[in-house]
Amino acid sequence: MAKTAILKTSLELLYYSGASQAFRPMFGGLGAIFMLHHVRPGGGQQMGFAPNAGLEVTPEFLDAVISFVKLRGYDLVSMAEAVRRIRENNSAKNPFVAFTLDDAYRDNFVHARPVFRKHHCPFTIFASPAIQDGTCELWWRGLEAVIAGNTKVSAVIGQSKLHFDTISDMQKKAAWLQLYWPVRQLPQKQQRVWIKEFCEANRVDLGAICRAEAMTWNELREISKDPLCTIGAHTVNHYAVAQLSEADARFELVESRRRIAKEIGVEAKFFAYPYGDANSASPRDFKLAANAGYEAAVTTRKGLIFSGHSDHLTALPRLSLAGEFQKLRYVDVLLSGSAFALWNGFRQLNVA
Repeated sequence: MAKTAILKTSLELLYYSGASQAFRPMFGGLGAIFMLHHVRPGGGQQMGFAPNAGLEVTPEFLDAVISFVKLRGYDLVSMAEAVRRIRENNSAKNPFVAFTLDDAYRDNFVHARPVFRKHHCPFTIFASPAIQDGTCELWWRGLEAVIAGNTKVSAVIGQSKLHFDTISDMQKKAAWLQLYWPVRQLPQKQQRVWIKEFCEANRVDLGAICRAEAMTWNELREISKDPLCTIGAHTVNHYAVAQLSEADARFELVESRRRIAKEIGVEAKFFAYPYGDANSASPRDFKLAANAGYEAAVTTRKGLIFSGHSDHLTALPRLSLAGEFQKLRYVDVLLSGSAFALWNGFRQLNVA
């Protein structure tokens, strides 16, 4: 995609020009919170039609990133320690990195955990109870499955009736690009009704997709006993909370924490907003998270951590490890803060 190519070009220019190193003293911040979703063999390296590959990395890349940040002098910390350092303006001399994984997928248990244990690296998994129940509509995976499995696809979204030939990979990608954002932008509960009907009409078992991808409650209980692991909350139903009424958003924040405590006996002190961009997590929701008792919450807004975040602990940015960006030089540039400085208009904080 054009956006991916532009981002890669920006990172390459910052790296090879030396600009990223020049920016590092000014924009390197206190540290970084890494964001991952899937960690599995071949992750993000698929050929052909694989529109969700951007949510994946390989275990080898995760291993390389941890080795790299250790070599660079970063401390590997838990979310609790990261929050302590933010509050204290990182009294430790070294910058820190914290690793987080959204949605609690089974590959986190099978493939990511051994890598973290190898390095004695703390990690936080943000769980959505409906995903662990095996009942959450992972609509982006359902949409992919329908397009991948058919040579023709039809869809009705609002007043639009859409028809696609989906024989070649190029045609499948074109259909995805025209369907993804209209589906993403549907009202949250309407979106789930839509994807259920769409998958049923195309003989795709949406529930089976969730059960295949998700860590079970038993697996979550087991991994939660690992001293390196912290379990956080991620709403009940993986809804974009900013798109919900205040009452519904509050329910998702509070009930996810209650369910996790009931199922695995662990109090979730940290929260991750599903999707996590400005349209999915707003200042209203940052206040709701604080009022719900979370010590901190993470977004998907791009950036590093600065001392100013001590006043915005429920609006923390993250650095994504994903897909086509599995190169250590990209990680190096992002950790310098140079790319975020350019993308965020040289602002350290993006919390509005």
